[in-house]
Amino acid sequence: MFDGIDLSKLNLNDIMGQVQNMSEKAKEDNASKIFTSKAGGGMVELSINGNSEVIDLQIDDSLLEDKDSLQILLISAMNDVIKQSDENKKMMAMNMMSGMGSFGQNK
Repeated sequence: MFDGIDLSKLNLNDIMGQVQNMSEKAKEDNASKIFTSKAGGGMVELSINGNSEVIDLQIDDSLLEDKDSLQILLISAMNDVIKQSDENKKMMAMNMMSGMGSFGQNK
């Protein structure tokens, strides 16, 4: 079942430490990334960082009297910007996994 793997060289603590370090670095990197979505021709603009924290929201004054339109545009902008952030997280996870090679061992 473990043919070709030298279990004596496999150190789970080292692997877990490496994964934790990579995860912490990815979270720090994500905090500096900004994703922005506009809806209604820019009447609503929402920005989040890579950790999915809202950092800015701009609403055109004309929407303040039209609750239904405001809700629709906010939902649209939120869904779009969350999708952008999720795609970024998936890409970073794939990069992290590919960077580990065979259980973190350099080939």
